[in-house]
Amino acid sequence: MDFLQLLSCACIIFTVGMFTTGLTDLKKMKATQSADNVQFLPFLTTCLNNLGWLYYGLLKGDGTVISVNIIGAFLQTLYIITYCHYAKDKRRVFSQTLAMVSVLCVGWVYFTVVIPSGEAQLSQLGLACSVFTISMYLSPLADLLDIVRNKSVERLSFSLTVATFFTSTSWTLYGLQLGDYYIMVPNTPGIFTSIIRFFLFWWFGAVIPNKPSYKLIQI
Repeated sequence: MDFLQLLSCACIIFTVGMFTTGLTDLKKMKATQSADNVQFLPFLTTCLNNLGWLYYGLLKGDGTVISVNIIGAFLQTLYIITYCHYAKDKRRVFSQTLAMVSVLCVGWVYFTVVIPSGEAQLSQLGLACSVFTISMYLSPLADLLDIVRNKSVERLSFSLTVATFFTSTSWTLYGLQLGDYYIMVPNTPGIFTSIIRFFLFWWFGAVIPNKPSYKLIQI
């Protein structure tokens, strides 16, 4: 097995592992018969991101990108359906889902009808997917500022931070190995935001009263 194949396996394992963290929310919704304490928007944005990268993988013929995002889109769709079933405010959920479907349809028309097939189509789709992925990685920065102000890491998941770090690192190295900057660049912010979270766990985890630091690895 060469280095590229090793990176491909790492990308699949770590990314699928990160996607399955949503199963915790799914179990919570089934147990409580409610979706009140679960965020819906991350399911939608991740599903949209998966479908965009799936299209990119199909155009490029990249089996790793295709495999990961098929699994991701399937899991996010499962989470969305479960949330819709248990949500009380179904009108809000329907409107947000409709907005995502509208964006998806507009994007599909643009990249398949307006943009001619070939290198231009692949590069513009890669750029769009990259910008969307970067925005998803940077969106929690506001929460990190709240954590700094409150001096508490209770809102952070250590296991998800670890998964994000290894997933981002794997995809960055994979993109670098392929010479594909559309894969490499958008995953780089995930490495830095994960390092910031690790620092916050170390810094504020040590000052939480009556909470030993070793507890952090059991989240």
